[in-house]
Amino acid sequence: MDDKFETPLLDKIASPADLRGLGMGELKQLADELRKDTIRWVSFTGGHLGASLGVVELTVALHHVFQTPADRLIWDVGHQCYPHKILTGRRERMGTLRQGNGLSGFTKRTESEYDPFGAAHSSTSISSGLGMAVARDLSGGDNHVISVIGDGAMTAGMAYEAMNNAGSMESKLIVVLNDNDMSIAPPVGALSAYLSQLISSKSFRSVRHLAKDIAKRFPRQLEIAAEKVDEYARGLVTGGTLFEELGFYYVGPIDGHNLDHLIPVLKNIRDDKEPGPILLHIVTEKGHGYEPAEQSADKYHGVSKFDVVTGKQHKAKANAPSYTNVFAKALIKEAEFDDKIVAITAAMPSGTGVDKFGDVYPTRSFDVGIAEQHGVTFAAGLATEGYKPFCAIYSTFLQRAYDQVVHDVAIQSLPVRFAIDRAGYVGADGSTHCGAFDIPYLATLPGFVVMAAADEAELMHMVRTAVEIDDRPSAFRYPRGEGIGIDLPERGQPLEIGKGRIMREGTTAAILSLGTRLQDSMKAAEELAAMGLSTTVADARFAKPIDTDLVRRLAREHEVLILVEEGSVGGFGSHVLTFMANNGLLENGIKVRALMMPDRFFEQDKPEKQNEMAGIDTRSIVAAVLAALGRSGEISTPVRA
Repeated sequence: MDDKFETPLLDKIASPADLRGLGMGELKQLADELRKDTIRWVSFTGGHLGASLGVVELTVALHHVFQTPADRLIWDVGHQCYPHKILTGRRERMGTLRQGNGLSGFTKRTESEYDPFGAAHSSTSISSGLGMAVARDLSGGDNHVISVIGDGAMTAGMAYEAMNNAGSMESKLIVVLNDNDMSIAPPVGALSAYLSQLISSKSFRSVRHLAKDIAKRFPRQLEIAAEKVDEYARGLVTGGTLFEELGFYYVGPIDGHNLDHLIPVLKNIRDDKEPGPILLHIVTEKGHGYEPAEQSADKYHGVSKFDVVTGKQHKAKANAPSYTNVFAKALIKEAEFDDKIVAITAAMPSGTGVDKFGDVYPTRSFDVGIAEQHGVTFAAGLATEGYKPFCAIYSTFLQRAYDQVVHDVAIQSLPVRFAIDRAGYVGADGSTHCGAFDIPYLATLPGFVVMAAADEAELMHMVRTAVEIDDRPSAFRYPRGEGIGIDLPERGQPLEIGKGRIMREGTTAAILSLGTRLQDSMKAAEELAAMGLSTTVADARFAKPIDTDLVRRLAREHEVLILVEEGSVGGFGSHVLTFMANNGLLENGIKVRALMMPDRFFEQDKPEKQNEMAGIDTRSIVAAVLAALGRSGEISTPVRA
């Protein structure tokens, strides 16, 4: 093995129990080796590197101090959990990270007893941790519960809801606030570490509680004076007033990369017997210890495979622009003509392309943080004043704001435009980020216009169409990754609402596709033609309102109608079938088959493999047509997993 990857101490670690007998010098060596190992594995697989490098020392310290898995350790979001996985018996499988039948890129309950809570969406760790702590108390247990949450995740309202609840209870809960937005500066130095160790000690906390109890027996003026002295002492090192007001005992901030500081404080917190929640504020740096990550603007938040020495990522050369970039380009173009257009994102400016819009129109671009609920209602407020807000949010994250979509947008018929990125299967991020449900959860709402782009030119047209819709909410969905490589117009053209298009004429079978399944539908038609089956292919464009004239025509002129979409049960196909049933279109003998994502969650794999397993790829469409015609023996039908 290359010298830079030699890990003699880490090689002896089979589980966290092996850390607990190590001295401080060995723990520091282990942290160095763990950092090297994390870099090595992610260079092979890609993944969330920066966040994982930022918590190497914290991971070592937590598993050294606490008795995991009996003590519950919850990583918020989970994209920083790679060092945790390496230390908890999964090192030999790290080469399968984010791959089919391999390790998840996040924590996962079915993967390890050291993952007590599955995560991938942010700001859930305090709520779940409090639930575990209360369950422990109800059961008479004495184990610890530790929730690690980042400063970004703290922008979400759910984190504050959980803290407000926890602060009003007596349950012992330890929250570690991993703040990687601060610099590791003098306030996080030796004095801060010493005082943090002091105020987290049993003697300090006991005296503090005793002083408060005594003060309450004296006149109010003396009680206030005692509180002021306590606040002054703690104010020397803390910015924890907010957390204290929420009922947490605040300790910090301390350097999260310094084990000499971390471990004594964690031991004090572990051994503390006072009731109620504690918040430990640590300061870390994303990408810490790996220069290319430290110098990167996004600290290597998400990377493809890369060269360890140079840090250069091995990204395949793009054959076509990504859908995200096409959306950004289209919105920038529309904003040239309409100064009422504004863009909103929820902590994903680069992921949604809103950063590019913001480069051109900085005063018309808004990042609201990890706060999708607020972002949607913020957009609704803008819409009431005549602005044209575009909420660019991943399908999987828009789920978090569904009540706001219903109550604050749909009921009031406000023209908020939803640009839904990452629609459909997303590959390595697995089930937690899969955009499966946006069609059903939006198309069920009265008045909503729901579109799905079949290619990047269609996406530009749908951006333009959304600009023109000024009397009701609208949404358009598009997948992760590159387009198909077609020529793009200078500017999109508005589409007629609720009208699809015929892509290929045939007589025997018809395929009505929504979204990017159109390419597979066209290939399926070619294969069917080679078998002597003339096939019509239509692009629905709209999931709502559906093109009823087009559906009537396809039903009237063909023996078989195949509906195909990259969305879950209850979506486009369900709306079409309901229309056909209610209008007698199923009574003339036509054979209808609806292909969509099956009723199960798919884990990480290549998107094309996920579509194949789901039964919505070219081969599956051909098989569905043949089966409907009683000719299924001519092709093996893939098993819908």
